[in-house]
This record gives sequence, C-alpha cells and structure tokens, in this order.
Amino acid sequence: QVQLVESGGGLVQTGGSLRLSCTASGSIRSIGTMGWYRQAPEKQRELVATITSGGSTHYADSVKGRFTISRDNAKNTVYLQMNSLKPEDTAVYYCNANVATYRVTVYYPYWGQGTQVTVSS
Repeated sequence: QVQLVESGGGLVQTGGSLRLSCTASGSIRSIGTMGWYRQAPEKQRELVATITSGGSTHYADSVKGRFTISRDNAKNTVYLQMNSLKPEDTAVYYCNANVATYRVTVYYPYWGQGTQVTVSS
C-alpha cells in the first residue's frame, strides 16, 4: 500500500505563484518517474510535468518557462513550483508516482487524490 498526499493548492490571482508538494509513503522500495497532471472541468486529464529518478524533466508546452518540477528522493517528495499563473492553469492537479514496493518489485503507478488550483482573473 502506497499513499500519495498532496498539498499546496489554493486560490491565487493571475501572475501569482503556488508550490505544490506530494509525498509518497508506505512500503516503498524505490520510486521511478514522478509527475503532475491536471484536469480542468469538461476537459481530459493532461500531463503537466514529469521528472525521472535521475532528475530529467519534461514539461507540457503550455507550462514551459513558468513551472518547475523537482524532487527530493530522501523525502519521497515531488514538487511543482508554479509561477506566472494564468486563469487557464485552473484545474485539479494530481500527483503521480511510479512506485516499486517490497512486495511488488515492478513499478506501479499511484495517484494522489488531487488538489484544486484556482487562478482568478
């Protein structure tokens, strides 16, 4: 059993910043790629950013230059620093982590419950 707990969402005005965090806990052997996804009302869930265990990052074009994903492997935590926020960034943000446990050694994707980010216009 692995649990991902997210924090940092909230209401912010256009141009503001938020920092999301997501911490994985449980019987964790290792964590591979971690990432953030978001889903706005009436839209499909989309990838925002990913980061590998070695620190390689990938960003959606819509957030490049504004968002930064990082991780602290010692804390099993992934962060998403969001700057220059726009109303179109409003969505529920979901944390994702590919986790191998001591019981199941292959990576399995786990998801957080989502945290609401609202950017006022």
